[in-house]
Amino acid sequence: MSEPLSQADAGKFAAARGAVDLVEDGMKLGLGTGSTANWMVRALAARVAREGLSLTCVPTSTRTGDLARALGLRVVTLDEAGWLDLTIDGADEFDPALNLIKGGGGAHLQEKIVAAASNRMVVITDPSKDVAQLGAFPLPVEITPFGKGVTSKLIDKVLETAAVGARSSRLRMQGDAPFVTDEGNHIVDLALARIDAPADLAAALLQIPGVVETGLFLGLCDAVVIGHPDGRVETRRADGSAPVLARVDPAEAAALPAA
Repeated sequence: MSEPLSQADAGKFAAARGAVDLVEDGMKLGLGTGSTANWMVRALAARVAREGLSLTCVPTSTRTGDLARALGLRVVTLDEAGWLDLTIDGADEFDPALNLIKGGGGAHLQEKIVAAASNRMVVITDPSKDVAQLGAFPLPVEITPFGKGVTSKLIDKVLETAAVGARSSRLRMQGDAPFVTDEGNHIVDLALARIDAPADLAAALLQIPGVVETGLFLGLCDAVVIGHPDGRVETRRADGSAPVLARVDPAEAAALPAA
């Protein structure tokens, strides 16, 4: 007998299961990275097996690609797929305008490329990621290994005049060594407390030689699917239309293929 889901996992499953209902036969899909995206890949694989859907999937990280292949999904590169119909991904924060902070899992460069190559980006999340203003979650900034010390200092210099609530930065570590992304880069995490002007901050950071990409996803998200532990699902759209409410059965999670 399977263990009951934690409150957090029940919410993640509800969001993932709700978003998978948006998938149509023949679609080219971007598959996100992270714990909520893992639930989505599992729910998607279950639906493909149940309904015989023909899908082409582009993962946003090596680990998502490995999971999708293991569960029988057809996985190709973005260049092989070309333009995508839909990307489903998680987020670390989202604000009322559906601007996002992503990159807690270190995959935001590939995630942003895939999202930009999609007709729609749908974010799956739980209520804890819903914020009035971005910035409580540390902002990831991907940088090249070459000159990482100098690049970090230039980031700190930008923060001196940025409209933010705090100005702390640190190189992300994995054990005793710097964290390395799928692209072979490093990440500097910025503890900012709040970000008053996200577009200005993103533009200033991207002007720094050595900065590859930031975790600010501005104007890319079309809808957010929020899952609650009791199975309630709320979909908010960037166009300002009324939220769409639905419900899924959390017990369905027990029947999903293992991650």
